[in-house]
Amino acid sequence: MNTVSVRGGAEGFAQAIEVGRHRLTADEPAPAGGDAGPSPYDYLLVALGSCTSMTIALYARRKQWPLTGVVVRLEHSRVHAADCAECETREGKLDRIDSEITLEGPLSDEQRTRLLEIAERCPVHRTLTSEISIRTRLA
Repeated sequence: MNTVSVRGGAEGFAQAIEVGRHRLTADEPAPAGGDAGPSPYDYLLVALGSCTSMTIALYARRKQWPLTGVVVRLEHSRVHAADCAECETREGKLDRIDSEITLEGPLSDEQRTRLLEIAERCPVHRTLTSEISIRTRLA
């Protein structure tokens, strides 16, 4: 597994990201930042969307189902907890991710339903919906 390294300066928000041999940039959107790259929340959605698509495709390949493509569209927002009927939290605001999945290919209704269920089993989805322990220390 690769170690992710993120480096930023004291001015602005742009961040240089290294993931193995890959180089990426993160920034805040204009006008807060310079819009030099996707925002941190955009990268969170990238992680979830790509994992969801990979998990669905892997399952369909294993079952030899006629899936020809997967498109996952995601949006992040902050909503009032009182407006979320399915949420345990009742006060303040909470993060919401809306995910819309398009399954391409001549799949049956049963196959589509099963692939939607499988989407929620991707490792990133499970991480985001589980208890998370983040340990931070000074180097």
